[in-house]
Amino acid sequence: MATNAEKAIEIWKGLQGKPEGTGEWLKVEQSRINTFADATLDHQFIHVDPEKAAQLSPYKVTIAHGYLTLSLIPHLNAAIPIADPKGYEGIVMGVNYGLDKVRFPSPVQVNSRGRAHRVLVSAELVNPHTI
Repeated sequence: MATNAEKAIEIWKGLQGKPEGTGEWLKVEQSRINTFADATLDHQFIHVDPEKAAQLSPYKVTIAHGYLTLSLIPHLNAAIPIADPKGYEGIVMGVNYGLDKVRFPSPVQVNSRGRAHRVLVSAELVNPHTI
């Protein structure tokens, strides 16, 4: 009999390449940037000092930390409805074990808005009891 992981993979393979949807907008405000700076101890002026950023930054405003942008993905992703809930039946949890080739090609300026758009690129079974 197929495990929950094997059943999920079969469903997910059928979803490969199909857009799942677009989530809600999220405004990245200075207070969020400052809180992230406090949590990471990264208080570079480009993030937390609007006056200095206006003078010295090519963007003329503060920008979000790249890792702040990255950390918002789970929240932004959660706003997108699951394409096929059957693919998650019996699945207890998901664990992020890494990211490949993460880049930050453009800054997220303070007070700008972002949202997620999700397409499943691929799904592969690593172990019948884990995905």
